[in-house]
Amino acid sequence: MSEKTRVTKAAGVVGAATLASRVMGYARDMAMSWAFGTGLAADAFYVAYRIPNLLRELLAEGSMSAAFIPVFTETLTTESKESARHLANAVFARLLVILVVLTGLGIIFAPYIVKAIAWGFKADHDKYLLTVTLTRIMFPYLLFVGLAALAMGMLNSLRSFLTPALSPVMLNVMTIASVLIVTYLFPDFFPDPIMGVGIGVVLGGLFQFLIQVPGLRKQGMMIRPQFAPSHPSVKRIGRLALPVFVSSSVTQINIFIGTIFASFLPTGSITSLFYGMRFIHFPLGIFGISIATAILPTMSTQAARREMVEFRDTLSHGLRLVFFIMFPAMAGLIALRIPIVNLMLEHGQFDRLSTAATTTAVLYYAVGLWAFAGVRIVSQAFYSLQDTRTPVKIAVLAMAANILLSVILMGPLAHGGLALATSLAAMLNLGLLTVRLRKKIGRMDGARILRSLLKIVPASLVMGLIGWWVSRNPLWESGGHILQKLELLGGGIVASVLFYSIAMWALKSEEFAFFRGMVRKKKKQV
Repeated sequence: MSEKTRVTKAAGVVGAATLASRVMGYARDMAMSWAFGTGLAADAFYVAYRIPNLLRELLAEGSMSAAFIPVFTETLTTESKESARHLANAVFARLLVILVVLTGLGIIFAPYIVKAIAWGFKADHDKYLLTVTLTRIMFPYLLFVGLAALAMGMLNSLRSFLTPALSPVMLNVMTIASVLIVTYLFPDFFPDPIMGVGIGVVLGGLFQFLIQVPGLRKQGMMIRPQFAPSHPSVKRIGRLALPVFVSSSVTQINIFIGTIFASFLPTGSITSLFYGMRFIHFPLGIFGISIATAILPTMSTQAARREMVEFRDTLSHGLRLVFFIMFPAMAGLIALRIPIVNLMLEHGQFDRLSTAATTTAVLYYAVGLWAFAGVRIVSQAFYSLQDTRTPVKIAVLAMAANILLSVILMGPLAHGGLALATSLAAMLNLGLLTVRLRKKIGRMDGARILRSLLKIVPASLVMGLIGWWVSRNPLWESGGHILQKLELLGGGIVASVLFYSIAMWALKSEEFAFFRGMVRKKKKQV
């Protein structure tokens, strides 16, 4: 089996598992929007949740994955599985201490943290107090999801992708269960029902870790704390992790900056931005992040063996696959944003005004979808080469641009301007990363990538016209008619995918031919 096929199959496994997680995530969003709408409790919850979630991205999943996987993979490749297990135990001990300390500090300093990221909440005393309480309730989520990220990194390095990709489902299951419990079973048990949902988030983080324990045991990689401060590889991971702390999740940092600015906008702005990014995360998680997850262990192995020709080929393959999917997804989201939000969320407390605000966020976030995914792939190349300093320098420039653009655009476009600033900052980030990586590795197969884009972009734009036609139906201006809306939206999506597939076949797309070849091989095996 070729390395391209292996990477694509792994991405398919991760993507399928992520799809299950996203479906459950949307069920969670529907439950939350039905129960809390875009009001005070929802705003407080999403600000409080964003704090430990951001730290998870930066520390646990961001720096842990980007710094740990290349070193862990190198140890597996050049030494032995037992050496890799000792390394994981040493990292586990150090990570546990860091997470416990951060969790304690977060609980103690929650009032100051909320003031820092949602300064505008001070004007509403009740909203501010509720946000502080929720922050304290949910901060232990960071501890559990950090340990889950370590387990995920180990299993991915061992080319076991299914269970780690399924683990986020537990967060969605526990959150949905908590919404139902506080709404139907024990509505008067908590001073505010949203607090019960916060406890559900913490339990979700715990089960994200526990679900991966059997996989570690099966691989002979059951971990336990083992303090080894002098371990050379642990020190190297620490040196690599520090710059990745800033650079690996620049998109999340930019969203976090948007939260600060959005706290000064009308109530509901933060929740609209949250739901808007949730729709972006659907294709980004299923395809973009899945490919990035699958590609990191492969490129790390190739870098450890100094196989630079294969390294460049894997990188080019990953970028072309991402663009092949992300550009039509961008066109579809922009064209179908009103039908999608109307059908998925416009129920209960989520009214027509909430739909309008959320579709604005979807529009401006979707513009940068291809850049969000591209940053993930190119960043993995740097991390595979154990270069974490270059991405952090570029991340700082991108964050500065995001702040400046947010100030400029939030006046005329309100929360839509904050979403657009995030997208533009991602484009800048991708452009600068690409230029620096090309200087580092010599070439990136740019002509091949450009040939693909010349086919992908025009076909995606024409495909978007089908979605635009669907969104003009007056049915989306009325309530109810769920089955008719499902048929209309489903038919529009099927027609769009069919057109894009035919266009790619007619244009002799290399990526389409690759997927088609994989399907044919699968049928022959069956």
